[in-house]
Amino acid sequence: MKKLFAALMLLASFNVMAADPEMGKDFDRTVQAIPNDNPAKIEVVELFWYGCGHCHHMEAPLNAWVKKLPADVTFKRVPGLPNASWAPMAKAYYAMETLGVLQKLHTPLFDAIHKQKTLNPTDEKAAIDWVTKQSGLDKIKVEEAFNSFSTNANLKRAANVFRASGATGVPSLIINGQFITSSTMAGNNDAALRTVDYIINNIRADKAKTAKK
Repeated sequence: MKKLFAALMLLASFNVMAADPEMGKDFDRTVQAIPNDNPAKIEVVELFWYGCGHCHHMEAPLNAWVKKLPADVTFKRVPGLPNASWAPMAKAYYAMETLGVLQKLHTPLFDAIHKQKTLNPTDEKAAIDWVTKQSGLDKIKVEEAFNSFSTNANLKRAANVFRASGATGVPSLIINGQFITSSTMAGNNDAALRTVDYIINNIRADKAKTAKK
């Protein structure tokens, strides 16, 4: 009897894991359609904030997932910008991108905030000092990158994407500018990424049907 109960429990758990994600529960539509950088590709966007512990925990599974992306899918990050207190870290992201040190400093910046706890994510001056020290670049050059026209333009775009997505927090994942999911909606980080895969597969199938017409 115990063996039968165990088998039934295993089958039940398998059925739960195998169930398709549900619209309105595991994911939803974005408030507005968000244009892709490359309309020929299926684009996945992570909305994140360096000050967010959940975003820090998402890094490892997300990076592993990105490494396995098929050729028809692209990925990019967009700093979440729901309010002004998140702006210093959004500036840091775009400044590091401009300075060519984003790949080198992206993870260390997360770690400085959440592991070493040596950086306040809402302190722009501290962020400038940190990027200067870690990059070895001239501080004036770093300050210029933080306050450049392109950085400010990117901040406006990031704020628009956040609003259009309908995100209520981070990390959130936008799929093809049409759908949004998160670890909160889907249940956990792995479930969120499985939900993204599910949506990608359905978008790909729809594209294939359209191409045949």
